Amino acid sequence: MTTKHGYKLEEWETAKEEMRQILIGQAKQGRTIPYSDLAAQIKTIKLPRNSPDLWNMLGEISTKEDAAGRGMLTVFVVHGQGDTLPGAGFFKLAKRLGRDVSDEKAFWMWN
Repeated sequence: MTTKHGYKLEEWETAKEEMRQILIGQAKQGRTIPYSDLAAQIKTIKLPRNSPDLWNMLGEISTKEDAAGRGMLTVFVVHGQGDTLPGAGFFKLAKRLGRDVSDEKAFWMWN
């Protein structure tokens, strides 16, 4: 049996598409979504809000969407409280993808 992050590969890919569709909906509405709300909406597998698995899935989605020329779709996922910005992993990935994130808030607002 092939697995990814401890999940059956088919379940992982189904959950990732489920997440991608949620994020597309958020993008169409121009609305952000807290990590906890996003995690709660995934039904295929259980992804706790502070789970490295959640972060890995978000990274896979952003990397693939960016490579397809659609940008970092996970820009809509933010902290539910406090700064209401994406987490540090989003900005680290953006930097790896060649973005200038020296001013994280400005980068986020323009994406």
